[in-house]
Amino acid sequence: MIEVSQVNKKFGKLEVLKNVNLTCKKGECIALIGPNGCGKTTLIKSILGMVLPDNGTIIFNEKSIKNEYLYRNNIGYMPQIGRYPDTMTIGQVIEMIKTIRSSNEVLDEDLIKAFELEKMFDKQMRTLSGGTTQKVSATLAFLFNPDVLILDEPTAGLDPLASEVLKEKIIKEKEKGKLILITSHLLSELDDLITEIVFMQEGEVHFHKKVATLLEETNETKISKAIASILKSKKNLTT
Repeated sequence: MIEVSQVNKKFGKLEVLKNVNLTCKKGECIALIGPNGCGKTTLIKSILGMVLPDNGTIIFNEKSIKNEYLYRNNIGYMPQIGRYPDTMTIGQVIEMIKTIRSSNEVLDEDLIKAFELEKMFDKQMRTLSGGTTQKVSATLAFLFNPDVLILDEPTAGLDPLASEVLKEKIIKEKEKGKLILITSHLLSELDDLITEIVFMQEGEVHFHKKVATLLEETNETKISKAIASILKSKKNLTT
Protein backbone atom coordinates (compact mmCIF):
# COMPACT_ATOMS: atom_id res chain seq x y z
CA MET A 1 0.00 0.00 0.00
CA ILE A 2 2.88 2.35 0.84
CA GLU A 3 6.32 1.70 -0.64
CA VAL A 4 9.30 3.89 0.16
CA SER A 5 12.33 3.29 -2.08
CA GLN A 6 15.81 4.79 -1.75
CA VAL A 7 14.53 7.98 -0.11
CA ASN A 8 17.11 10.54 1.01
CA LYS A 9 16.65 13.94 2.61
CA LYS A 10 19.09 16.61 3.77
CA PHE A 11 18.40 19.84 5.61
CA GLY A 12 21.52 21.83 4.83
CA LYS A 13 24.43 19.57 5.73
CA LEU A 14 22.31 17.43 8.04
CA GLU A 15 21.42 14.10 6.44
CA VAL A 16 18.06 13.22 7.96
CA LEU A 17 17.03 10.24 5.79
CA LYS A 18 19.59 7.87 4.27
CA ASN A 19 18.46 5.44 1.56
CA VAL A 20 15.25 4.56 3.39
CA ASN A 21 13.37 1.53 2.05
CA LEU A 22 10.08 0.46 3.57
CA THR A 23 6.98 -1.51 2.56
CA CYS A 24 3.75 -1.12 4.55
CA LYS A 25 0.74 -3.31 3.75
CA LYS A 26 -2.98 -3.21 4.49
CA GLY A 27 -4.11 -4.75 7.74
CA GLU A 28 -0.85 -4.03 9.55
CA CYS A 29 -0.36 -1.83 12.59
CA ILE A 30 3.26 -0.72 12.38
CA ALA A 31 5.24 1.04 15.09
CA LEU A 32 7.84 3.48 13.79
CA ILE A 33 10.27 3.92 16.64
CA GLY A 34 13.74 5.22 17.37
CA PRO A 35 15.56 7.94 19.32
CA ASN A 36 14.81 11.64 18.91
CA GLY A 37 16.24 12.99 15.66
CA CYS A 38 16.36 9.58 13.95
CA GLY A 39 14.19 10.71 11.02
CA LYS A 40 10.75 9.38 12.00
CA THR A 41 8.90 12.67 11.64
CA THR A 42 10.67 13.55 8.39
CA LEU A 43 9.72 10.15 6.96
CA ILE A 44 6.08 10.61 7.98
CA LYS A 45 5.98 14.11 6.50
CA SER A 46 7.54 12.79 3.29
CA ILE A 47 4.73 10.21 3.00
CA LEU A 48 2.21 13.00 3.62
CA GLY A 49 3.81 15.23 0.99
CA MET A 50 4.73 17.86 3.57
CA VAL A 51 8.46 17.28 2.97
CA LEU A 52 9.92 16.67 -0.49
CA PRO A 53 12.71 14.06 -0.51
CA ASP A 54 15.92 14.92 -2.36
CA ASN A 55 15.60 11.66 -4.28
CA GLY A 56 13.89 8.28 -4.16
CA THR A 57 10.25 7.37 -4.68
CA ILE A 58 7.17 6.99 -2.49
CA ILE A 59 4.32 4.88 -3.86
CA PHE A 60 0.78 5.00 -2.46
CA ASN A 61 -1.69 2.44 -3.80
CA GLU A 62 0.65 1.62 -6.68
CA LYS A 63 0.99 5.26 -7.80
CA SER A 64 3.80 7.72 -7.13
CA ILE A 65 2.82 10.59 -4.85
CA LYS A 66 5.11 13.00 -6.71
CA ASN A 67 3.11 16.06 -7.79
CA GLU A 68 -0.04 14.43 -6.39
CA TYR A 69 -2.24 15.48 -3.48
CA LEU A 70 -5.59 13.68 -3.77
CA TYR A 71 -4.09 10.52 -2.25
CA ARG A 72 -4.01 12.38 1.07
CA ASN A 73 -7.80 12.04 1.24
CA ASN A 74 -7.15 8.37 2.03
CA ILE A 75 -4.91 9.21 5.00
CA GLY A 76 -5.94 10.26 8.50
CA TYR A 77 -3.10 12.11 10.23
CA MET A 78 -2.85 12.80 13.94
CA PRO A 79 0.10 15.12 14.67
CA GLN A 80 2.01 14.94 17.93
CA ILE A 81 0.97 18.52 18.69
CA GLY A 82 -2.18 19.74 16.95
CA ARG A 83 -2.37 23.47 16.21
CA TYR A 84 -5.75 25.07 15.67
CA PRO A 85 -7.11 28.65 15.54
CA ASP A 86 -7.12 29.88 19.15
CA THR A 87 -10.52 31.57 19.11
CA MET A 88 -12.43 28.78 17.36
CA THR A 89 -14.39 26.32 19.45
CA ILE A 90 -14.06 22.54 19.26
CA GLY A 91 -17.38 22.37 17.41
CA GLN A 92 -16.30 25.05 14.92
CA VAL A 93 -12.99 23.30 14.20
CA ILE A 94 -14.72 19.99 13.48
CA GLU A 95 -17.33 21.69 11.27
CA MET A 96 -14.60 23.63 9.45
CA ILE A 97 -12.73 20.43 8.60
CA LYS A 98 -15.96 18.77 7.45
CA THR A 99 -16.63 21.76 5.16
CA ILE A 100 -13.09 21.79 3.75
CA ARG A 101 -13.21 18.07 2.98
CA SER A 102 -16.85 18.17 1.79
CA SER A 103 -16.90 14.38 1.79
CA ASN A 104 -20.03 12.46 0.81
CA GLU A 105 -18.88 9.43 2.79
CA VAL A 106 -20.46 8.44 6.09
CA LEU A 107 -18.40 10.08 8.81
CA ASP A 108 -16.85 8.12 11.65
CA GLU A 109 -17.86 10.03 14.77
CA ASP A 110 -17.11 7.23 17.23
CA LEU A 111 -14.45 9.24 19.06
CA ILE A 112 -16.66 12.33 19.36
CA LYS A 113 -19.04 10.17 21.39
CA ALA A 114 -16.37 8.13 23.21
CA PHE A 115 -14.47 11.27 24.30
CA GLU A 116 -17.78 13.08 25.03
CA LEU A 117 -16.60 16.05 22.97
CA GLU A 118 -20.19 17.21 22.36
CA LYS A 119 -20.23 18.46 25.94
CA MET A 120 -17.26 20.71 25.12
CA PHE A 121 -18.20 21.91 21.62
CA ASP A 122 -18.46 25.53 22.82
CA LYS A 123 -14.97 25.61 24.38
CA GLN A 124 -12.32 27.65 22.57
CA MET A 125 -9.21 25.81 21.46
CA ARG A 126 -6.92 28.18 23.40
CA THR A 127 -8.55 27.11 26.67
CA LEU A 128 -8.01 23.39 26.18
CA SER A 129 -5.53 21.19 27.99
CA GLY A 130 -2.99 19.27 25.93
CA GLY A 131 -4.95 16.06 26.47
CA THR A 132 -8.22 17.53 25.19
CA THR A 133 -6.44 18.95 22.15
CA GLN A 134 -5.14 15.42 21.52
CA LYS A 135 -8.72 14.15 21.62
CA VAL A 136 -9.70 16.67 18.93
CA SER A 137 -6.71 15.63 16.79
CA ALA A 138 -7.59 11.94 17.16
CA THR A 139 -11.22 12.62 16.26
CA LEU A 140 -10.22 14.46 13.08
CA ALA A 141 -7.78 11.71 12.05
CA PHE A 142 -10.49 9.02 12.14
CA LEU A 143 -13.42 11.21 11.03
CA PHE A 144 -13.34 10.54 7.28
CA ASN A 145 -12.88 6.78 7.58
CA PRO A 146 -9.49 6.74 5.81
CA ASP A 147 -7.72 3.63 4.52
CA VAL A 148 -4.48 4.68 6.23
CA LEU A 149 -3.96 6.20 9.68
CA ILE A 150 -0.71 7.91 10.65
CA LEU A 151 -0.63 8.62 14.38
CA ASP A 152 2.30 10.55 15.84
CA GLU A 153 2.63 9.86 19.60
CA PRO A 154 -1.17 9.35 19.81
CA THR A 155 -1.46 8.65 23.53
CA ALA A 156 0.89 11.44 24.68
CA GLY A 157 -0.97 13.67 27.13
CA LEU A 158 -4.06 11.49 27.31
CA ASP A 159 -5.40 10.30 30.65
CA PRO A 160 -5.51 6.49 31.15
CA LEU A 161 -9.21 6.20 30.26
CA ALA A 162 -8.88 8.27 27.06
CA SER A 163 -5.75 6.33 26.16
CA GLU A 164 -7.66 3.04 26.41
CA VAL A 165 -10.51 4.45 24.32
CA LEU A 166 -8.06 5.41 21.58
CA LYS A 167 -6.22 2.08 21.69
CA GLU A 168 -9.51 0.19 21.37
CA LYS A 169 -10.40 2.33 18.37
CA ILE A 170 -7.00 1.64 16.75
CA ILE A 171 -7.49 -2.12 17.20
CA LYS A 172 -10.99 -1.89 15.72
CA GLU A 173 -9.72 -0.08 12.62
CA LYS A 174 -6.81 -2.51 12.20
CA GLU A 175 -9.31 -5.39 12.22
CA LYS A 176 -11.10 -3.70 9.31
CA GLY A 177 -7.93 -4.14 7.24
CA LYS A 178 -6.60 -0.60 7.46
CA LEU A 179 -2.92 0.28 7.51
CA ILE A 180 -1.92 2.08 10.70
CA LEU A 181 1.46 3.72 11.34
CA ILE A 182 2.23 4.76 14.91
CA THR A 183 5.21 6.60 16.33
CA SER A 184 5.69 6.31 20.06
CA HIS A 185 8.30 6.53 22.79
CA LEU A 186 6.05 4.57 25.16
CA LEU A 187 6.77 1.04 24.00
CA SER A 188 4.69 -0.43 26.82
CA GLU A 189 1.65 1.21 25.18
CA LEU A 190 2.16 -0.77 21.97
CA ASP A 191 2.14 -4.41 23.07
CA ASP A 192 -1.58 -4.94 22.39
CA LEU A 193 -1.66 -2.86 19.21
CA ILE A 194 1.10 -3.50 16.75
CA THR A 195 1.92 -6.30 14.33
CA GLU A 196 5.25 -4.96 13.01
CA ILE A 197 8.10 -2.72 14.17
CA VAL A 198 10.33 -0.41 12.16
CA PHE A 199 13.34 0.79 14.13
CA MET A 200 15.16 3.87 12.83
CA GLN A 201 18.48 5.32 13.92
CA GLU A 202 20.47 8.19 12.43
CA GLY A 203 18.21 8.41 9.40
CA GLU A 204 18.36 4.73 8.52
CA VAL A 205 15.98 1.81 8.94
CA HIS A 206 17.88 -0.65 11.12
CA PHE A 207 15.23 -3.32 11.00
CA HIS A 208 11.61 -3.96 10.00
CA LYS A 209 10.22 -7.09 11.64
CA LYS A 210 6.98 -8.78 12.59
CA VAL A 211 6.43 -8.48 16.34
CA ALA A 212 6.10 -12.26 16.66
CA THR A 213 9.45 -12.73 14.89
CA LEU A 214 11.14 -10.09 17.04
CA LEU A 215 9.91 -11.69 20.28
CA GLU A 216 10.90 -15.17 19.11
CA GLU A 217 14.40 -14.10 18.04
CA THR A 218 15.08 -12.38 21.35
CA ASN A 219 13.23 -14.87 23.55
CA GLU A 220 11.35 -12.00 25.17
CA THR A 221 7.66 -11.43 25.90
CA LYS A 222 7.66 -7.61 25.84
CA ILE A 223 8.44 -5.40 22.85
CA SER A 224 10.53 -2.96 24.88
CA LYS A 225 12.75 -5.75 26.21
CA ALA A 226 13.09 -7.30 22.77
CA ILE A 227 14.30 -4.04 21.25
CA ALA A 228 16.66 -3.42 24.15
CA SER A 229 18.09 -6.90 23.60
CA ILE A 230 18.71 -6.23 19.89
CA LEU A 231 20.32 -2.84 20.54
CA LYS A 232 22.53 -4.32 23.24
CA SER A 233 23.72 -7.09 20.92
CA LYS A 234 24.43 -4.57 18.14
CA LYS A 235 26.42 -2.44 20.56
CA ASN A 236 28.45 -5.45 21.67
CA LEU A 237 29.26 -6.26 18.05
CA THR A 238 30.65 -2.79 17.42
CA THR A 239 32.78 -2.60 20.58
